[in-house]
Amino acid sequence: MQKFFKLKEKGTNVKTEVIAGFTTFMTMAYILAVNPGILSSTGMDAGAVFTATALSSVIATLIMAFLANLPFALAPGMGLNAFFAFTVVLGMGYSWQTALTAVFLEGIIFLILTIFNIREAIISSIPLNIKKAISAGIGLFIAFIGLQNAGIIVNNDATLITFGNIANPSVILAFVGIIIISLLLAYKVKGALLIGILITTILGIPMGITKINLDSNFLPPSIAPIAFQFDFSNIFSADILIVLFTFLFVDMFDTVGTLIGVSTRAKMLNADGTIPNCKQALFADAIGTMAGACLGTSTVTTYVESASGCAEGGRTGLTALVVAILFAVSLFLSPIFLAIPTAATTPALLLVGLFMASPIKEIDFSDYTEAIPAFICLIFMPLTYSIADGIVFSILAYVLIKLFSKRGKEVNLLTWILAILLLFKIVLPQIKALL
Repeated sequence: MQKFFKLKEKGTNVKTEVIAGFTTFMTMAYILAVNPGILSSTGMDAGAVFTATALSSVIATLIMAFLANLPFALAPGMGLNAFFAFTVVLGMGYSWQTALTAVFLEGIIFLILTIFNIREAIISSIPLNIKKAISAGIGLFIAFIGLQNAGIIVNNDATLITFGNIANPSVILAFVGIIIISLLLAYKVKGALLIGILITTILGIPMGITKINLDSNFLPPSIAPIAFQFDFSNIFSADILIVLFTFLFVDMFDTVGTLIGVSTRAKMLNADGTIPNCKQALFADAIGTMAGACLGTSTVTTYVESASGCAEGGRTGLTALVVAILFAVSLFLSPIFLAIPTAATTPALLLVGLFMASPIKEIDFSDYTEAIPAFICLIFMPLTYSIADGIVFSILAYVLIKLFSKRGKEVNLLTWILAILLLFKIVLPQIKALL
């Protein structure tokens, strides 16, 4: 392992990588419970979706581990699964089989774009200050997700969001977890996030929040009801083309944003600002998406929660390998893994958000043509609940501000092309709505 994953070269060791893998898995294991709940609303078998979720995560993360040697984990993406279920199927009236077909085609297109280095070129076209803002924006975004998960931040019809009920046991447990992990970090305890998650989970048992049902069936459900259930009859309709474009766009920029943000925070970028083994990393989510569609789940993407493992020192594919193994194990121990409450992962997400926000100090705030697009990026991500939207509007702002401040020559050709494509993505749905 030392030789294959180049542990010494990356300044890490087996113990650190294993702890990082456990930590990443613990912060993203919620997808095993959430994804079946969302996709089953379309009529898909929930048990089969659980198995497909775990298997697709294993396949994609193994590719990331062995092909890219990067500490990133993949699984069916949040937001993309909601779009799949609530927009394409329940909103537009298409069958879940048609939606799976669109996901499969998206994976094929991703693979082609990756082979011809188009996705890698897109990453390189993003300005350096926006790359730094992406990391900070993702930090705010995942902290916001964590606070929501525990009920610390809740919906409010007058102000959109507000503080939750402090007497809610989930809120109390989350705050206890924040204190525990904060103290562990202050004392520089290795594996602080993982230890904190486990202690908080145990404390949740007497509070009635952590619930373990050991009487459950530990055998993984069959994927037969949803595997390879494709329907190509509607793929040439205008609606499906827009659906396909949306899947492509959101997944591309969620993945790009995550790779850039986490790599920047973990100081893994090359000297020229590029991501090491970027093409191989992009292969992982392209192949993962195709495999996921075949198995019966929505788009597979690189998870921002990988930042938690990187915060614990994960630097190589060994971290990803550990995550893949744990997803495989979860197939047979689902009642135990699914017992970890969101209140126990909230503290980890909040503090990882803090870690990821540190590149803010490296943004050039003295130059408004750089600072304003960067600020749009980091503030739009949590407020629009979308990594992709933060990137889109920051790049458009960057190009327009540079252009009208007579500094258009500072924008390279690839960034101009990217901005035009992003503008088209925004305008196309509006034109369709008017027709």
